[in-house]
Amino acid sequence: MGAREPNRHLERLYRQTGWTLRQFVQAVNRVGTERGTPLKYREPSAHQWRQGHLPKEEVRPLILEALARRLGRPVTHAEAGFPAPADASDAAAGTVEGLVDLGRGDVDPSRRSVLGMSLFSVALTVPNWPDVVGRMEEVQLGRTQRIGMPEVDMVIAMTERVSELDDQFGGRHARPMAAAFLVNTVAPYLRAAAPEPVRKAMMSAAADLCYLTGYMAVDEGLEGLGQQYYLKALELAGASEDHLTYCTTLRGMSVQAVDLGHGRQAARLADAAAAASPQAGPRMRAFLTGQQAHAFAQIGDSQKALMYLREAEVAMEKAESREKAFGSYDPSALHYHISHVRHELGDVPGAVEAMQESDRLCYDVYRRSRVKERATLAEFQLKVGHLEAACATWNEALDEYPLVQSGRVDRRITNMFRLIRPHLRNHAARELHERAQLVAPASLLA
Repeated sequence: MGAREPNRHLERLYRQTGWTLRQFVQAVNRVGTERGTPLKYREPSAHQWRQGHLPKEEVRPLILEALARRLGRPVTHAEAGFPAPADASDAAAGTVEGLVDLGRGDVDPSRRSVLGMSLFSVALTVPNWPDVVGRMEEVQLGRTQRIGMPEVDMVIAMTERVSELDDQFGGRHARPMAAAFLVNTVAPYLRAAAPEPVRKAMMSAAADLCYLTGYMAVDEGLEGLGQQYYLKALELAGASEDHLTYCTTLRGMSVQAVDLGHGRQAARLADAAAAASPQAGPRMRAFLTGQQAHAFAQIGDSQKALMYLREAEVAMEKAESREKAFGSYDPSALHYHISHVRHELGDVPGAVEAMQESDRLCYDVYRRSRVKERATLAEFQLKVGHLEAACATWNEALDEYPLVQSGRVDRRITNMFRLIRPHLRNHAARELHERAQLVAPASLLA
């Protein structure tokens, strides 16, 4: 039996990283933890990989992602000397076909791949506006009915209803409904015969629904799935020349990246969103620059962060002087960004003050956001030493927590248990802990 050939492809990438073997496996383990399946690889495993031992199939994407994050570019299976994955999708698949495959995989959990469901990729290739504008494969007409604006209006109305459910109850239950609607109704409409204005309007409506479905996937912690929906939203927005949804989606991708701590990618995506919307009105401008401020604060660029924050504040003043706009970027959302910018730049008392103002201004219908942000406020209060104020705020979050089905909110409650544990001798902390044990699902108590 011949000796195993060293994996020279992987060895070359490893040398480019400048890592030690320990740093290599730590990076892979970190990606596994982010995905929700912690790994415990040690140096001998990395040595074996370099010597030609093939990692488990479900671990290979994690190795590629760790390398991509270090090198700042995509790394393919072939480049790392790994065989192509058995479920590799056809790169030439059209927009509608890809949307159907994505939605079916979301509706049927047995079809979800490890990479597609939960692995956030910093090296994801995001198309620019000129690469997608006006482009979509020619429709192969079958026996589908001809559609008109009533069908477009129905998709828009359904998206609004799903968005309302998401705002009030979280996306855990609403997302599968949206995915099924995409597959069973929207995809056939995209293939249907229609006048060009109707066809573009339907693609725009589909883009907005894809963005919302991706947002709900991210809310659940299915980061890779969210990214795939966001990419489909970009394709459809470009094909319909819908600048608003294109910029909103790029911004959503930036929000996802900053929440996961990938500040440089968040800044790049926030800049791309702003650059793609040169004619934005004041409210849209505040929406985009507020996110730029948060992203640049995370990477420690205080000059740019404060510059963009001031631009967002000025734009919001202009927008509010023209009209109050329920359901879009509003003063509560701006104060949320102010709070996070202050927190990232080390002004935790200022972060507490801004988050309190955000909570005061938040509309009642945004229950999921309110619960999440109250839990965040409590974390900030605890950080400045206000234990009893933090406990009071966490109790307010717990008041509505049972009504919300959200992975992001669950993670905030998990943080609460971890942070409050050292303070259980305090009466308020002990009462909070006891109440939370009755309210939280058993999965968070383990």
